[in-house]
Amino acid sequence: MQGKNKVSILMGIYNCADTLSDAIDSIIKQTYANWELILCDDGSQDDTYQVASKYKEKYPDKIVLLKIKKNIRLAATLNHCAKYATGKYIARMDGDDLSLPDRFEKQVDFLDKHPEYALIGTYMKAFDEKGEKNIIPIKEIPVKTDLPKFNPFHHATIMMKREVFEALEGYRVSKLTTRAEDVDLWFRFFANGYKGYNIAEPLYLVREDVATFNRRTFKHSLEASRVLVHGIKSLKLPLQYYVFAIKPIVSQITPIWLKRKFRKKYG
Repeated sequence: MQGKNKVSILMGIYNCADTLSDAIDSIIKQTYANWELILCDDGSQDDTYQVASKYKEKYPDKIVLLKIKKNIRLAATLNHCAKYATGKYIARMDGDDLSLPDRFEKQVDFLDKHPEYALIGTYMKAFDEKGEKNIIPIKEIPVKTDLPKFNPFHHATIMMKREVFEALEGYRVSKLTTRAEDVDLWFRFFANGYKGYNIAEPLYLVREDVATFNRRTFKHSLEASRVLVHGIKSLKLPLQYYVFAIKPIVSQITPIWLKRKFRKKYG
């Protein structure tokens, strides 16, 4: 299926040489063919750029490959990718995950048929070296009051109207939003009156192992709490919502087995 509306996929890649081929292959195998993949190597120390280069050589009309010598983190890398986007829709994808073949087809179809929505996400399914695991659900139609309680969209699954992404000026690049750039974006998304939807189907496979839960440091949790406080204030929510600002800190000290149990049930 070619489709009239192009999808620009933003993928910041960093030290993912072992998983990148599978991630890119999952895009190449999409049933929706009108896409461009914009890859930006964010100062990788392994062979990530070399792996990406082979795909660029094979698919020169479909893949844009960028390289940054010094690591600038995800928000800035994605903004850099977005400068090269030409599609009507902006989609996300990570270099160690997989998109199911009909992901883009279903997301484009939804946005084409429902112009009142600016963004479409999906459920995810976790996987590791042993195979696929649990489905990670998410609320079908999130609203602004959900934001302090839980993430309204699985970041890597989203597809957004490019005009909306540009109106929001992309991701905020700040030390305070490190590893919380998506949450900051959602606060601004809802503050500007946009609506999003989640397809109740796992169209995205997210790699989830022990390292996944160990990446967030206590410093990152403090920064995420600040993002929540700032966001709650920007949405002018009642005082009781500020209690949820400690959630990232609580998560940091929660045992991994309990985090997995909670994520399996609540997303």
